[in-house]
Amino acid sequence: MARVPGWLGRLGESLSRVGERLDARRAEAEREDPLDPPHDGPGERPGDDPGERPGDRPQPRPGDKSTGGTSARPGVAPETPPPLPETAAVEPGLSVPAPPAYAPAVAARPDPVAAIPWGMRVAAEASWRLLVFAGTLWVLMKVISSVQLVVLAFVAALLVTALLQPTVAMLRRKGLPRGLATAVTAISGFVVMGLVGWFVVWQVMDNVDNLSDQVRGGIEELKLALLNSPFHVTEQQINGIAKNLSDSIGANAEQITQVGLQGVTVVVEALTGILLAMFSTLFLLHDGKKVWEWTLKLVPAQARPGVAGAGPRAWRTLTAYVRGTVLVALIDAVFIGLGLYFLDVPMAVPLAVFIFLFAFIPLVGAVISGALAVVVALVTNGLFTALMVLVVVLAVQQIEGHVLQPFILGRAVRVHPLAVVLAVAAGGLTAGIGGAVVAVPLVAVANTVVGYLRAYSTEQALRSTPEPRGATAFDVAPTPAPGSSAPKGDGR
Repeated sequence: MARVPGWLGRLGESLSRVGERLDARRAEAEREDPLDPPHDGPGERPGDDPGERPGDRPQPRPGDKSTGGTSARPGVAPETPPPLPETAAVEPGLSVPAPPAYAPAVAARPDPVAAIPWGMRVAAEASWRLLVFAGTLWVLMKVISSVQLVVLAFVAALLVTALLQPTVAMLRRKGLPRGLATAVTAISGFVVMGLVGWFVVWQVMDNVDNLSDQVRGGIEELKLALLNSPFHVTEQQINGIAKNLSDSIGANAEQITQVGLQGVTVVVEALTGILLAMFSTLFLLHDGKKVWEWTLKLVPAQARPGVAGAGPRAWRTLTAYVRGTVLVALIDAVFIGLGLYFLDVPMAVPLAVFIFLFAFIPLVGAVISGALAVVVALVTNGLFTALMVLVVVLAVQQIEGHVLQPFILGRAVRVHPLAVVLAVAAGGLTAGIGGAVVAVPLVAVANTVVGYLRAYSTEQALRSTPEPRGATAFDVAPTPAPGSSAPKGDGR
């Protein structure tokens, strides 16, 4: 039989010693961990055959290099086996020994979420939500600006519906069918609005010649006042200003013509919007409840109860705002118009109608209409009459702001003046005069909806909280005031 090569015998001897070391380490780990069950049974070690008996395994013979015995060559010392590499894989089922006592302690890495400060995490959560909200709002504004005419017409229809809907309800209580009540109310409202518009146009066209003559006379009086004033204004300077104004008008004649053509386009768009608003008002008066129920179906089921409760409250707020604003505007127009009439200011009735219409633009509208009345009084009747008109306008507006609005509108549509100014400015920049008109009622409705949804969510959270019982109920029970008797059934 051929002899086994020497390197193969040394390899077998090294493997045998590695196995002995692993056995020794396993025994040491079992002694250190008494909870780990010993692996002495058959088949526990890798390579053991459960059906093999200890005597069946062949024993190594002296001098057999293949079985890890000593070398049979005389005078040759057995070679030291190579050390076990640190990266050697540990066989399955063997326990890894604990690190020595002198090994430095390695701190565990913290959780990345716990490593970030709480304030930064809250700021990050709020930031991405604000970004999503801002992006959604930007897209919504882009969509609204692209269909601006339709949106303004529908909002105007909502305002008119809020004004006319109580009349429909009253006619329904009188016994009229819904269709007939809606038709009577809508036709009456549109006829009244048309008559008011026609009356304003008729008054302006009827007095335009007289107003033109009075404006020329007022300009001459203003010119004489400037010449006799202590400002040392000469007639040559006034004529130069008039000549420059005339030249600028002539140089910009083409632009003025373009503005006139754009004015025709604006008139066409206004008529289209009026027809669309009338059509929408008619259907909102007749099928407003069905439209609201269909809108609720678009809301997710979880949020539907809250939105269903916020809708009627928002509608009551809008109705109160429109009716209160109409009443306040009517009072302003009547009293300021009477002042203009007694001061003999021309076109007192058209100016009163303008004051009524501009009253729907909070804060800004009153200033514009009052300034228009003062300017007309100045160029037609002189400085004294203009000052008297200014006194009348300021007096009526102060009574409106401090008495009429708090009494008529009440707390239902109370909005901070800063919010009113910002809303009017944003609405005017976004959609012109129409945006300024509908900005404040939208803010009032949004304020009502947000307040109700906040209260509704708080109430739902309290309802979902389980009631305290036992010792917990005793701990949270109200403590009686000192000197008062204990509640009945206390048992103490």
